[in-house]
Amino acid sequence: MSDTQAKFLTGGLFGHVSTMSLTASVGLVAIFLVDLVDMIFISMLGHSELAAAVGYAGAVLFFTTSFGIGMAIAAGALVARALGAGDDDLARSRASNVLVFAVGFGAVFAAIVWMNLGFLVGLLGATGNTADLAVHYLQIIVPSLPLMMIGMIGGAILRSHGDASRAMMATIWAGVVNAVLDPILIFGLDMDLTGAALASVASRITMGAVALIPIFKYHGGLNKPSVEGLKADISPVVAIAGPAILTQLATPIGQAYVTRAMASYGEDAVAGMAMVGRLTPVAFGVIFALSGAVGPIIGQNFGANLPDRVKGAFRAGLLFTALYVVAAALVLFLFRSPIADLFSATGQARELVYLFCGPLALVFFFNGTLFVSNAAFNNLGHPFYSTWLNWGRHTLGTIPFVILFSAWLGASGVLIGQAVGGLLFGVLAWVLTERLMSKPDLPEHDPTRHSTRMLQLLYHRR
Repeated sequence: MSDTQAKFLTGGLFGHVSTMSLTASVGLVAIFLVDLVDMIFISMLGHSELAAAVGYAGAVLFFTTSFGIGMAIAAGALVARALGAGDDDLARSRASNVLVFAVGFGAVFAAIVWMNLGFLVGLLGATGNTADLAVHYLQIIVPSLPLMMIGMIGGAILRSHGDASRAMMATIWAGVVNAVLDPILIFGLDMDLTGAALASVASRITMGAVALIPIFKYHGGLNKPSVEGLKADISPVVAIAGPAILTQLATPIGQAYVTRAMASYGEDAVAGMAMVGRLTPVAFGVIFALSGAVGPIIGQNFGANLPDRVKGAFRAGLLFTALYVVAAALVLFLFRSPIADLFSATGQARELVYLFCGPLALVFFFNGTLFVSNAAFNNLGHPFYSTWLNWGRHTLGTIPFVILFSAWLGASGVLIGQAVGGLLFGVLAWVLTERLMSKPDLPEHDPTRHSTRMLQLLYHRR
């Protein structure tokens, strides 16, 4: 066992959560910050349809990225469990096999999305030149999905080894490449959206390469995939990745509905929503990273049969979420005016930015609660709990509330309704996780028994 393996079985849990979340978030925020700068650059071009096109394209990219997140969750959970149980060879085999599955499935998924881009942006409410711009932007980025998945899964493998700093560097270097190329391509070569898209592709290539190198250099590399090994691992991979992907897809589908609802208020409202969409992960990148950071901590302790530390890791995640969200919301509120000025936001767009930088930022605590709960479910052998909760949150917890509040408050009501649903389902996820952890036989669960049975039932119904 290497000196970084199973490192979460001892030591302070809040310290582990804080270190993993903050280091993982540095890389994430670097990527999100570049996306934010993209939006600022595009807003500086002075064409509202360009900002709106990015908003529509962002909803589709969120959809494709969610597929990669689901596969990364599977890699992180399986590798962390193997390391917690002291089986290094199994950890290397599962890491390599998940990478093979991810590249293959990702290529097929990207091809299906690419062939239906016009239909997808039309579903979101995009029309005319704005729709054409969104499709063009997506045609360049979507084929790079398998490359992005290599980077995401490589980072998950590194975090499972407790190597959060090197996982962080993969996303930092990706952000640096994007940040350098953006102004050159967008302004220097006058390529507008095409330049932004090409910079994103280069960023994904960089992330994949930088994530894989330390796995070979510091953690024993990967086992050579074999047909027998792939057959043996398809069941545990699908058992976690299947529901995890379904879980992650709920978010972009819910966001797609929100985008369509916002489209009825015009391109200015969609542009404002796109600004909020780029600002949110920068402000709360630490919370977005929390799920991937807490997962290995829970997974290692679950694999080592330490139920008290499993519970402690979950509660440390909630405490960290509360402290961070309050601090971030305060900063957003104090700087709401200069933030809106950065985007040159006026009218409806400015109102939406102000709304996010006010009370809606505090409600993000409940999104964080859902993230931490999902990490617990995925690593405790109940990934379908995440699936049901996420789909509920982005259907029953989104559509009726968006309809109700938008009818009352217009474009602002779209964001408010979405936030109210997040609050309700965050509380529900918290309660369900506490009940799951209170079971006295928690450590004796077969990590894939529940989800495999659920998949069998689903296939039988089909």
